[in-house]
Amino acid sequence: MQNKSTAGFILQLKHFLVQSVIRLVKGPPIYYAWLTFLLALIGCGFYGFSFQFTHGLDITGMTDQVSWGLYISNFTFLVGVAAAAVLLIIPAYVYDFGPIKEITILGELLAVCAIIMCMMFVTIDVGRPERVWHLMPFVGTPNFPSSILGWDVLVLNGYLFINLFVSIYLLATIYLGKEVNYRFILPFIFLSIPWAVSIHTVTAYLYNGLGARPFWNSAILAPFCSGPALCIIIFQLVRKFTNFHVSDKALFKIAEMICIAMGINLLLLSAEVFKELYTDSLHKAPIIYLFAGLHGHTGLVKWIWTALIFNVLSFFIFLIPKTRKNFITLNIGCILIVIGVWIEKGMGLVIPGFIPTPLGEIWEYTPRLYESLITMGIWALGIFIYTLALKIAIPIETGEMKALESEAPPGELETSGSSLKGGV
Repeated sequence: MQNKSTAGFILQLKHFLVQSVIRLVKGPPIYYAWLTFLLALIGCGFYGFSFQFTHGLDITGMTDQVSWGLYISNFTFLVGVAAAAVLLIIPAYVYDFGPIKEITILGELLAVCAIIMCMMFVTIDVGRPERVWHLMPFVGTPNFPSSILGWDVLVLNGYLFINLFVSIYLLATIYLGKEVNYRFILPFIFLSIPWAVSIHTVTAYLYNGLGARPFWNSAILAPFCSGPALCIIIFQLVRKFTNFHVSDKALFKIAEMICIAMGINLLLLSAEVFKELYTDSLHKAPIIYLFAGLHGHTGLVKWIWTALIFNVLSFFIFLIPKTRKNFITLNIGCILIVIGVWIEKGMGLVIPGFIPTPLGEIWEYTPRLYESLITMGIWALGIFIYTLALKIAIPIETGEMKALESEAPPGELETSGSSLKGGV
């Protein structure tokens, strides 16, 4: 009996792998063009990384004075993107909102890819990525629990595991044609909510725990709204190029949550600006540099004002029901949010913390070619992984890709595998 069960499992696994390979290698011309474009960017990123690995971080725009730059800015931004899955889970599973429940797996897969990119940016920023094993428990010396970085490694890996486990379980259940055991999986789904808060919190602790950097010494680091905005754009592309149904109700509900999150974001930002400027302390220099320039140095001024304008405009787009439910203005608002939050919570948060230095020096930071190539390569790799994940997940959810019937003979594997359609 056990041998029969093992043989059945191997047969189903083989059938799944065959179907997956067929789905991944077949598709319309736009699919091949998209993958080719991403692979080209990944190649450019690998070239930049090989050059950095050989010559060190000296090839970047970072210095001893400004030791975090484009890599950590993207890491901070992607932490917010990774938490986007929570804004889908809460209405789907806490309030049982059906239209969003149907697309939560796509959001969780996005969170998985975002966390993978987060880890890659941190690894690249180390400068000697082969030494990353020092952060691993039992192998290295993570100095847990005294090290905040050790906590960050824990929460990021934990969040990655939870989202990956939930996604695999739900997809495997649908693939096998079985009922989802919610008594088993719901604790993991609900656990992801506070865990998503923890990846924000611990990342904030990495900043505001540095006493010599007053710009970051704040109990408030505003929430991110970019993840849900990316979800709206991605879900529209999914329903345009596949037969996966995403209802307008789901998109509009996400837009409502973005409006609330962006309102809180702007409120907390204004509170931070007021606190820095009204107290008129010596620690206001970083925010003066950010918004008005300092002693003739204005590297970030045009960027932060662009981000502020974009964020305010997007807030009003999402605030007004008529523009929030019009797909032209909705998509414009999503693009404005992604760009605005990337600037504000990326370069606008990281760089001013180093300016001026504790000695009063002003060293402006500008990304260089190789770190820009590496950044594009990491983003391309994350999008590449997400694209392939959707090529498997969507056919499973739509029922186009499913397991063999239990009574199917082994010879049916080749027949069913060869008769699959070109794919999503």
